[in-house]
Amino acid sequence: MTTLSLIVVAGEVTTRGYVDVQGTVRKVVREIGYNKPEYLFNVDNCTVLVSLHEQSPDISQGVTASAEREQGAGDQGMMFGYACNETPEFMPFPVVYAHRLTQRMAEARKSGEIKWIRPDGKSQVTVEYENGKPKRIETVVIAVQHDPDVSTEQLRGDVIEKVIRPVCGKWIDKDTKFFINETGRFVLGGPVADSGLTGRKTVVDTYGGMGGSGGGAFSGKDPTKVDRSATYMARHIAKNLVAAGIADKCEVQLAYAIGVAKPVSVNINTFGTAKIAEEKILELINKHFDLRPAKIIEYLQLRRPIYRKTSCYGHFGRNDADFSWEKTDVAAVLRKEAGL
Repeated sequence: MTTLSLIVVAGEVTTRGYVDVQGTVRKVVREIGYNKPEYLFNVDNCTVLVSLHEQSPDISQGVTASAEREQGAGDQGMMFGYACNETPEFMPFPVVYAHRLTQRMAEARKSGEIKWIRPDGKSQVTVEYENGKPKRIETVVIAVQHDPDVSTEQLRGDVIEKVIRPVCGKWIDKDTKFFINETGRFVLGGPVADSGLTGRKTVVDTYGGMGGSGGGAFSGKDPTKVDRSATYMARHIAKNLVAAGIADKCEVQLAYAIGVAKPVSVNINTFGTAKIAEEKILELINKHFDLRPAKIIEYLQLRRPIYRKTSCYGHFGRNDADFSWEKTDVAAVLRKEAGL
């Protein structure tokens, strides 16, 4: 949690290892770009408070594997995975382009191409669809932190020509609306302006509002917490089904009980786009994917130190070897067994 010049790291950790939490936090703050005194919040003046303790034994007994007991889910809850064929990433078009815009702003700031950009910023994209497919971008919303001496005209011009047009290209036209820093000023940003807590933006971390959201955050959780691992697995299943051509879009919903290994519910929704019966799709899921937490962790190799990359630009739709849940290596088998 961050506010003003304070960062609080809290939670439960059971480990024999050692992590320099203070050093890690300050390294990340510096790399994000909060490294100048005029930002008020910066790496040299922030206070880092650490409060970590061991996991409750009441929880541990249900989620730790033993010779007598299979590893159970780390919590109850519902998890959703979604995929669609409207982009090469098998992701909804609006969230893909929203992430691309924020990535482009960060690139322009770090390279010095746009010198007035400060670290804070966000984007939003509204898309017009025709017959279920993206037709054009209707609106682009950008909020970007800036130095106090940049004019509104230069700010808008730089964002449109150096951020929006290179990213959105053919999808924008003369009628596309641009809303850029509509309050008129965004000099104060980051924790000085807004308190923050990791993991709260689950819609941004997932599918931008398309598909369901179980509500459980991913960030800060180890993979025994099915909020994280089962959500990744649900995305993996949905993506492979769509990549196989079994459906144009697919939502996979899983539900678990704490301490119980097998999910209490497996449900799918293909929104009327399935090429085979949904009962057959469920049979394929149960045949090819083991949904017990320990097996998910093993299958997706979730005990690797891979999670820092997920802290921005979403957890899905990334062409990155570390994102094992994005692989479509089961699609060919699913397509064959579906008879397509």
